Amino acid sequence: MEIQENIINKVAQSGLITVDLANYAPKSPIVIYDIKDNLFHGLILKEKDFREFVKNHTWDQYKDQHVAITCSTDAIVPTWAYMILANKLTPFAKSIHFGTESEALKELFIAAINQIDYNQYIDQRVVVKGCGDIYIPEAAFVSFTNKLTQVSKSIMYGEPCSTVPVYKRKS
Repeated sequence: MEIQENIINKVAQSGLITVDLANYAPKSPIVIYDIKDNLFHGLILKEKDFREFVKNHTWDQYKDQHVAITCSTDAIVPTWAYMILANKLTPFAKSIHFGTESEALKELFIAAINQIDYNQYIDQRVVVKGCGDIYIPEAAFVSFTNKLTQVSKSIMYGEPCSTVPVYKRKS
């Protein structure tokens, strides 16, 4: 006599909602604009030379890209120079940020997380997916958890088969 046992997927039946924050990663590349390349001897920004560069630079190369404006050297750069760059990039870039690539990535993740409709998570048990192929800044997890805590029944971190409890609403 052959006995057949049905395998039950308890994870699928658990009612858990799994959220992968990697889905909120920017779809366009982040390009660094380092103003150090405009500095005289890597120290000084000469206004006349800078304005000439800005006038002749091909700005459309930044079309549909996220641009992070930074200065990687220890130079004092006047604020107006960053403002001019932002002005020239605005018609082309998808977004413009001041800071490093990682700072821009953090801002982009936070902006995407702020756009989520959290009503879908009201009274739900949510697992925030852990490890993945895409780097997700910790700030994204913190921001998402902050908003999720206000509506969800519980929050866990990891995979549905192996989670770390983060929050459980008291009855």
